[in-house]
Amino acid sequence: MTTSNIHIVKTYLLDLQERLCQLLEKEDGRARFHEDCWERPEGGGGRTRVLAQGALFEQAGVNFSHVQGAALPPSATAQRPELAGRVFQAAGVSLVVHPLNPFVPTAHCNVRYLEAQKPEAPPVWWFGGGFDLTPYYGFEEDVKHWHRTAKRACDAFGEDYYPRFKKWCDDYFFLKHRREPRGVGGLFFDDLNEKGFEHCFRFSQSVGDHFLAAYLPIVQRRKALVWGERERDFQLYRRGRYVEFNLVYDRGTLFGLQSGGRTESILMSLPPLVKWRYDWKPEPGSPEAKLYEEFLPPRDWLLS
Repeated sequence: MTTSNIHIVKTYLLDLQERLCQLLEKEDGRARFHEDCWERPEGGGGRTRVLAQGALFEQAGVNFSHVQGAALPPSATAQRPELAGRVFQAAGVSLVVHPLNPFVPTAHCNVRYLEAQKPEAPPVWWFGGGFDLTPYYGFEEDVKHWHRTAKRACDAFGEDYYPRFKKWCDDYFFLKHRREPRGVGGLFFDDLNEKGFEHCFRFSQSVGDHFLAAYLPIVQRRKALVWGERERDFQLYRRGRYVEFNLVYDRGTLFGLQSGGRTESILMSLPPLVKWRYDWKPEPGSPEAKLYEEFLPPRDWLLS
């Protein structure tokens, strides 16, 4: 396949959403996803699924959307000003999981496709996405497994893919106003249209298909750990960083809001409970301080 085809992308994304929801429901063991199907006045719509107050997951959302519009929003043309004013289509699946247990990390995954076109001109298309991990308490075994799985997702597509998209993830999920990473990284890619449509589509599929292989073993190792008020308080405080990043920097959030997307679906990525405290610092030598000192700074997690 040498030409773009949004229909096969949409078919894959709908199936990905279905598989993610089934396996997350199975892992939680109690709660089920509530589904909302919605339409966008300017064109297109989506299927939002949210699980709340589960035995394991405090909140999880898995969104599918396929929208069209008369002109790309500013967030999509910031790196491509020549595309301003073009008719567009965008399709994607976005997942965010906020567990209840503070020893189980928050996780995010996204696979998206965008196509822009002018009359009587071939479409300009690209893929984007990735997955990243936001732990509250660090375990080297978990983070190494996460990055090894991320590398496996990349191995068949180019030797430079994992180091390139790992670094992009470290750089992207960084709160500039805090001078602090959001989590321990993973993969992030955008504007990907190299080596043809089929190559980029297969890579995007590999990223989407490797997410649960990266995440569920971590969930299963940590979900039975006993936690208390201290751990919960720190989790809610660190969730504040998640909110700050999504509302200030996240491209998907900005694209959705600027393109007139469904606000409830866009903001389902935010955690249900969160805390902020003025100028708080972790106690030296504490497990909370260890997160800042040993896990958040970017490093090569593939080294043993």
